[in-house]
Amino acid sequence: MNRFAIGIGWRIGSIILLVSALTYYWLQAVNGLLLFPLAVALLSIIISLYRFVTSLNRKLTRFLESVRYSDFAVAFRADSNLGPSFHALNSQFNEVLDAFRQARAEKEANLHYVNTIVQHVGVGLLTFDATGQVELVNQSALRLLGIYRLRTLNDLDATHSELSHLLSSAKTSSTPVSYQTGTDGELSVRCTSVRLRGRLVTVVSLQNIRTELQQRELEAWQNLTKVLRHEIMNSITPIVSLAGTMRDIVEIDLMGEGDKEEGVTKNPTLLASSPLDDLRDALTTIEQRGEGIMRFVDAYRNFTTIPQPVFSDVPVDPFLRKVCQLAKANAPRCQMSVRVASPNLVIRADAAQIEMVLLNLIKNAVESLGEVVQPTIQIEAESVGAQVIIRVIDNGPGIEPEAMEQIFIPFYTTKKTGSGIGLSLSRQIMQLHNGQLTALSTPEAGSTFSLSF
Repeated sequence: MNRFAIGIGWRIGSIILLVSALTYYWLQAVNGLLLFPLAVALLSIIISLYRFVTSLNRKLTRFLESVRYSDFAVAFRADSNLGPSFHALNSQFNEVLDAFRQARAEKEANLHYVNTIVQHVGVGLLTFDATGQVELVNQSALRLLGIYRLRTLNDLDATHSELSHLLSSAKTSSTPVSYQTGTDGELSVRCTSVRLRGRLVTVVSLQNIRTELQQRELEAWQNLTKVLRHEIMNSITPIVSLAGTMRDIVEIDLMGEGDKEEGVTKNPTLLASSPLDDLRDALTTIEQRGEGIMRFVDAYRNFTTIPQPVFSDVPVDPFLRKVCQLAKANAPRCQMSVRVASPNLVIRADAAQIEMVLLNLIKNAVESLGEVVQPTIQIEAESVGAQVIIRVIDNGPGIEPEAMEQIFIPFYTTKKTGSGIGLSLSRQIMQLHNGQLTALSTPEAGSTFSLSF
């Protein structure tokens, strides 16, 4: 039987009986002390009936408040025993709340998923509202800007005032804007604006294009090297071959060296001929220089055929001390030292290739210290944020500003002897390691070459 109807029925019946009793005793002029308990009982049952009938309204109010405040932990089952209709209503309420609960869980999971992606992409991302309040920023953006937190655009004024002004006045554009972050960084900045519930939000992407530009430059030089090598080798090879053949003709056929070995001279006039001696010397010189050019050009083939690095975990401290020990053999008068910020510092690299890079940098430093009274080279390593930086520092004469822009260009050199590809090869190796090789130098104050992993 419907317990809700029973609850209403007995309450109404009780009210009728109590009203009848009060009326009867009132008409009989009974003492008021007897009427008072009956009046209190009547009031209590009326209140009970009111609360019983309006319980559905309170339930609806609680349900709507749960939806409004996203409190989906509420369950409706206390009055399910009042009848099938109450049980069905509670079931519907619980199912709706469960659906909301699942939708919120999915939304939170998707938000976490998207946020994880945003935090792990290599492109820097940040969003801010019309007041300059930063709503989202990922680690890549913080790393590219060299800061550890960003709450408002005003936080950029101290370190990147130009970028702060650029973002404050940003307009949606499909064309990125270039922004220089320093001597070793160049960012491509792209902005777009969207409206979220009437609010204007600007989305900014930051991408380091310096590495990409360096890679493009390197590829261009590699292609040029291949073309030059091909053309030079094709031109020199037949010259060397013909010079050797002509020298053999002079020495064997014209001068009769074959007969000289037997003690017979067929043509003494030719033997004593000075022009033939000059011709033989000239052909010998052509042959020797041709072979030298062939060896020279063939040496540059390594510039375009660097193997892919074989990565492994390399403990920095023992690795640098080994490199320093190897370098000391060729620089007895130079004082070298190694300083590693943490003994547990490790890089992910091809040890042989990085060793070659460091030895080349130390060799360049030693050559620049030729006239320095107390030549010193210091090799440092430390962890800076997510990067490991290895520096080779010397107290030499430094590099002139006009040369700094060209030292990484293949075949460019300021030395009397040298191929000019050492730094280019070193930068290419670092790019294969997803790192960077940068230089900082002040004339008469030394130079610093930094390897960033």
